[in-house]
Amino acid sequence: MNHWNTNLGPARISRRDMLRQSSAGFGSLALAALLGGKSQAGQTPFEPQPHFTPKAKRVIFLFMHGGPSHMDTFDYKPQLQKDSGKPLPFDKPKIFSAQTGNLLGSPWKFQRHGESGAWVSELFPHVAGCVDDLCIINSMYGSNSRHGGALLELHTGSDTFVRPSMGSWITYGLGSENQDLPGFITVCPTLTHGGVNAYSSSFLPADFQGTPIGNASIPADRALIPFISNKSGVPYSIQRKELDFLQQMNREHLTDSGPDADLEGRINSFELAYRMQMAAPELQDISDESEATQKMYGLDQDITKNFGRQCLMARRFAERGVRFVQITHSYKWDQHSGLKSALPRNCMEVDQPIAALIKDLKSRGLLEDTLVLWGGEFGRTPVSQGENGRDHNPQGYTMWMAGGGIKAGLQYGATDDYGYYAVKNKIHVHDLHATMLHLLGLDHQKLTYKFAGRDFRLTDVHGEVMYDLFA
Repeated sequence: MNHWNTNLGPARISRRDMLRQSSAGFGSLALAALLGGKSQAGQTPFEPQPHFTPKAKRVIFLFMHGGPSHMDTFDYKPQLQKDSGKPLPFDKPKIFSAQTGNLLGSPWKFQRHGESGAWVSELFPHVAGCVDDLCIINSMYGSNSRHGGALLELHTGSDTFVRPSMGSWITYGLGSENQDLPGFITVCPTLTHGGVNAYSSSFLPADFQGTPIGNASIPADRALIPFISNKSGVPYSIQRKELDFLQQMNREHLTDSGPDADLEGRINSFELAYRMQMAAPELQDISDESEATQKMYGLDQDITKNFGRQCLMARRFAERGVRFVQITHSYKWDQHSGLKSALPRNCMEVDQPIAALIKDLKSRGLLEDTLVLWGGEFGRTPVSQGENGRDHNPQGYTMWMAGGGIKAGLQYGATDDYGYYAVKNKIHVHDLHATMLHLLGLDHQKLTYKFAGRDFRLTDVHGEVMYDLFA
């Protein structure tokens, strides 16, 4: 479809733009599809599609809020061990969070694991057994040394402006595989350092915002999808008639008013909430999981049961077609002090559940097309803060991926001899986003949305796909 631009001549308009600008809009198109009909404009309901054949269908993001210490977990630095207590032999970054001292070697031992021989700390014995399924990236870096900015950069691509989250971009580009559940679910999300902006759809249609299940202050076994029961006691048949009448009025208003993102979002939300009443209770009832499975995730132990349930729910959501699932181990990884006592407990809380998730996905044939991402908003410094802590470090840190077309058993990139700066095969957060989208069949330069007079994308004007990471 062409439109005329007096300055540029004939120009192409995308199908997405045509639908957004039409009188029907996303909301009525989606509602028409849900009700089995066509829109009033007679157009076919919008069907998001990948740009090319994807390697992954969905994402599970394991977010370690606070910034895990990479040189104590997945980035072995023997030179740091040798020089512990000495001054750093090169300049520290000009921008930092707090005053730091001399080099601080890791208190924990590292060992090679698997056929890949990847180095993993003794703090992650269970994940160490899965290293041949992991792609460990030791050369991540970001742009912000503060939690709020770094967290939003990781989640949205911007550390300065409110932008759509990566889960919203992915569901916008690909839609959902299950019409009875949200396409983007975040379990026990953090309440700080950006809060809702970490899973907001911002200026994208409201349909693509993440659905929070509980929050960081609620135990995972009490974090349930809302709208799962008809509390008024009205029969579902009557509720359906009431909803049909409400939606008819909404559609009439939408036809008269033209595109209205807020109204379109409400139309879709009402319909999804109604359908979730049927799907969510069964999904969130884990009594159908075997005792062996629940034990594998650590639900029988106090220290692992909370994050273990999150990991188990992530698998259940993934196998039912939820496109993007995030689970959060909330704000426990910020070890400015108490490194020797707090970090081991953090790792113990997540190690067994994460390994169980990877093994469970693999045994069910889901790991092949599920991209699992692990990491925090930055890493920590190899120099000490006080006697027993490490400061924020976005200059070089570790994240890892598994499944979804990623090259397994790979330890990629490197920081310097002490773990301060990424120096080899550096991967910025923008590159990570571009790579994730590519694995999902989306070209990060083409996945755009026009807002306030310009085209926006998750990677803005940045980002390179890291093809070396692909299987």
